[in-house]
Amino acid sequence: MLAHHHEPHRSSRVGWLRAAVLGANDGIVSTGSLIVGFASAGAEHRAILLAGVAGLVSGALSMAAGEYVSVSSQADTEDADLALEQRQLARAPEAELEELADIYVQRGLDAHLARQVAEQFTAHDALGAHARDEIGITQELRAQPLQAAAASAAAFATGAALPLLVIFVAPLPKLTMTVIAISLIALALLGASAARAGGAHVLRGAVRVVFWSALAMAATAGIGKLFGV
Repeated sequence: MLAHHHEPHRSSRVGWLRAAVLGANDGIVSTGSLIVGFASAGAEHRAILLAGVAGLVSGALSMAAGEYVSVSSQADTEDADLALEQRQLARAPEAELEELADIYVQRGLDAHLARQVAEQFTAHDALGAHARDEIGITQELRAQPLQAAAASAAAFATGAALPLLVIFVAPLPKLTMTVIAISLIALALLGASAARAGGAHVLRGAVRVVFWSALAMAATAGIGKLFGV
């Protein structure tokens, strides 16, 4: 008897991986850059800490709001498509059955087998079959606004906490370089980990994250120097 065969595919990780990496990366870069800008301007320790905390809170809430609105729009579109498909199934079930069979023919089944498959799927769950095979909506990948918002906020806050903690341990004269160094190391590890989890090139994933993050921090440091005279 053959054992059950299961192949894990990395594409199933795309949703949560994108949200987690984006949130943590944005948390480190934006909060770290904010701290670097204030420190480069010669601000006092208290002002730098206040800026970092404000950046963490506002950034996490902004990420949550943005993700919620974005994913809610996706969910509304999915619901509208499903409602339309439900009406079509009630109004013209035979036409919808033919449409489903045509989809399976286009995917490689012969017409007779495609018709049989369409009939069985329709008998089991007509709306589910059309949602999956016609529209491309699956239960596992349905938009979940609250979950996406919470995950984005948590990821951002986790990333932002790193440069914020540096304020408590690094002396003020060395704060700018310490925040930059630790942030870039963390970003390199984050980029490499994300690339590995997604099956991409690890070094390339780390380098592209570090490059753009270093650019952002250098820009804020320059602005801090410019306006901190």
